[in-house]
Amino acid sequence: MPPTFDPAEMNATYADTAQTVAWALHDGRIGIANQVLGLAEAVGLPIVEKRLAIRFPWSALPASFWLQPLRAAGPGGADLTPPWPDLVIGCGRTTAAPAAAIRRASGGRSFVVHIQNPQLPPSLFDLVVAPEHDGMAEAGNVLTTRGAVHRVTPAKLADAAARFADRFADLPRPLVAVLLGGNNRVYRMTEERLAELAEQLAGLSRRHGAGLLVTPSRRTGAAGEAILRERLAGLPARIWDGSGENPYFAYLALADAVVVTADSVSMISEAASTGKPVLVAELPGGSGKFRRFHDAMRAHGATRPFTGELAAWSYPKLDDTERAAAEIRRRMAAERRPRAAAAE
Repeated sequence: MPPTFDPAEMNATYADTAQTVAWALHDGRIGIANQVLGLAEAVGLPIVEKRLAIRFPWSALPASFWLQPLRAAGPGGADLTPPWPDLVIGCGRTTAAPAAAIRRASGGRSFVVHIQNPQLPPSLFDLVVAPEHDGMAEAGNVLTTRGAVHRVTPAKLADAAARFADRFADLPRPLVAVLLGGNNRVYRMTEERLAELAEQLAGLSRRHGAGLLVTPSRRTGAAGEAILRERLAGLPARIWDGSGENPYFAYLALADAVVVTADSVSMISEAASTGKPVLVAELPGGSGKFRRFHDAMRAHGATRPFTGELAAWSYPKLDDTERAAAEIRRRMAAERRPRAAAAE
């Protein structure tokens, strides 16, 4: 499971409103927040995290129907008031209309980026960063990526590897990281499928002498974790139980190969940023959007289906996050916008 974040550690309160800052807008879901924070971190500005709690009726309406979107952020979440920042990065349907409204309110001085298809005209934003499977053509202010942007960087992997290496030194090689998701809107992780996957992992360990680093997600569920522990008992496997520091980055850094379930664009994209073999475990279900994503990842050479066997190959690491951040820096420098001190 990708690391959660601690706002007390991530953020600072910027009393000096003349300081250049980036607002990171998200709805609190970890997958969404990690994309926003990852891209903001890659740009390199100090980050003010803005978790939005959208209230009714805005929460029930498509973004194109939101009137006065800056009033949509209700109690329990961050407010959206001036002074406006230099950069705004949002992701997901609940941030698109507020981000576009900040651009208008700042007189265009806030550079506004939306991750994923905003379901609004791209002209309302300075840049839209959308994965290819969203179906938006790259042109003008739309930058397409092969996968999701994220928070995995070489520096974070190196740091995690150094801190966790001793904890896993007793596990044999090859070392396989296993990243498990669960049910979502289009995929189902049934107990039967999870039991089958656990047996495949156990067989892989027995045949190849592989060590297993397993991280379930909240969507895997308690019953799923129980199946894993039962089927992998007695084997060289570590299953993270959710306590202590999240070892996700260490798993990616130390593994020789990665097995990841098909339901998570983010985890597959993060794994593919390492350049290591990524084996995708299929789940019942799917959609056209997910099929386009999986086809693109296989065409790039990053992923292959997981059949219970290991394979070794190489491919160019995905660099979507840094490429998008570089484009944001380039465009902001070209425009040289003055900081907006108040709404117009």
